[in-house]
Amino acid sequence: MKPQVVILCGGKGTRLREETGIKPKPMVEIGGKPILWHIMKSYSAHGFDRFVLALGYRGDVIKSYFYHYRVTASDFTVKLSPHSEPRIHSVSDEERWEITCVDTGEETLKGGRVKRLESFLEGDRFHLTYGDGVGDVDITALDEYHRSHGRLGTVTAVRPPSRFGEMRLDGDRVVSFEEKPQMGTGLINGGFFVLDRSFLDRLTPDEDCDLEFGALQTLAADDQLRVWRHDGFWQCMDTARERDALEKAWRAGEAPWKVWA
Repeated sequence: MKPQVVILCGGKGTRLREETGIKPKPMVEIGGKPILWHIMKSYSAHGFDRFVLALGYRGDVIKSYFYHYRVTASDFTVKLSPHSEPRIHSVSDEERWEITCVDTGEETLKGGRVKRLESFLEGDRFHLTYGDGVGDVDITALDEYHRSHGRLGTVTAVRPPSRFGEMRLDGDRVVSFEEKPQMGTGLINGGFFVLDRSFLDRLTPDEDCDLEFGALQTLAADDQLRVWRHDGFWQCMDTARERDALEKAWRAGEAPWKVWA
């Protein structure tokens, strides 16, 4: 059985306040579906169908969405008797998904959120990602790489998209003009982690237990963190501009992160 996928869904998304005033950022929609759904579809395309969602701000919205998903994503017949369950006529493509929703506190930092999931995690390793970033990461190859190097953690390094348009030049001649290309230099943490279960021993359930500026730093210092380089598409959704760019790509049928059929 493949490892579970932990998705951090507790942030407030203050830079998307026009939407996140009433819903958590992972529920902001791209193409009519929450970005969280897009992330889960990417993992599911590689056979990773067991998800543990670390909820915080407006976690009730995420709980309600998935609790009712079988009905809202299907045709059904319902009798209004309180003793009758809906009869589902069609099956959604997500029928294999197993989703555990866990309230990890509204103000808890990411490390504390992961630690509070410990009793729900099975097996000797798990995947971890953020609830606001998509990419065409080869999850299968990432998992195999993690198992090959024998360290406790693997982090996916990506090239950040440029905030501005870029002109490619040949002398004084403009070769191409790109609206928002991937930068050619520098790597950043793109999420898409794989972590051995023993990594949890480096975390505490306290609200102020951080992930990047805490346990991951000590993991690196102890030579227990390796990098998986991803040169393909990656994009986080922190702002309305980034949301709109993802929406535009989806509507145009040019969404590189859509790795599912």
